[in-house]
Amino acid sequence: MKFAVLRFPGSNCDRDMYNAAIKSGVDAEYVDYRKESLEGFDGVLIPGGFSFGDYLRSGAVASVAPVIKEVKRLAEEGKPVLGVCNGFQILTEIGLLPGALLHNDSHLFVSRNEVLNVVNNQTPFTNLYGEGEEVVYPVAHGEGHYYCTEEMYNQLVENNQIILKYADNPNGSYDDIAGIVNEKGNVCGMMPHPERALEKILGTDNGVKLFESMVKSWREQNA
Repeated sequence: MKFAVLRFPGSNCDRDMYNAAIKSGVDAEYVDYRKESLEGFDGVLIPGGFSFGDYLRSGAVASVAPVIKEVKRLAEEGKPVLGVCNGFQILTEIGLLPGALLHNDSHLFVSRNEVLNVVNNQTPFTNLYGEGEEVVYPVAHGEGHYYCTEEMYNQLVENNQIILKYADNPNGSYDDIAGIVNEKGNVCGMMPHPERALEKILGTDNGVKLFESMVKSWREQNA
C-alpha cells in the first residue's frame, strides 16, 4: 500500500502524516498540490496546517488546486482518503464530506490534548478501536467548530457517519462532533490530530490504531 501525502503552501503536518503512514508499515510519498495525477497511490492523506494562508476561508483556495480532481477520483473509486484539521476543512470545501468548519465559539486558537470517544468502530479508520473507547489526540485549530444543518445531522446519524466525539467540546461543534466519514465510509475528516498521537513519550500513542486500521482495511479489501 502507498499513501500520497499532499503538500500545499502552508501545510505543517505533512511530515507527521508521512511518519504515521511509515509507522503503520506501508509506503508514502509527498505529493505537491500542482500534480495532476495520483496514479499508483492507494490512498490519500491531507494534512493540517494553513493551506494558502487560509485566505478567503480555511481550505477554500486549496479546494481548486490541480491535485483535487485526482483526490475526488480516488474517493469515488473507494480508496481511503483522510483529512485532518485543515485537511478536514478541505474535504468539506470540495464536497466529499458534508457540513463546514467555522471559527471556534471562543474565537481563540485552541492547542491542547483532548479526550475523544470512538462512537463508531465499524469504519476503515476505527476498526481496531473498541466501541466507546476513549482516546487522546491533540487539537490545534482556530476554525474547528463543525457545523451542519439539522437535515445533514439527521443523515449523519441515520448512516452512522459520526465516528468521533469530544468528551469536553473545545470549539462548539454540533453535538460534540470531532470526526465523520462519508456514506461509503472511505473518506474521513476530523479536527483532532491522530498523526501527532503516535508516541507515548509525546503524551499519547492513541493515534497509531487509526492508521493501522486504514492499512488493515485496505489489505482485507485487496486480499
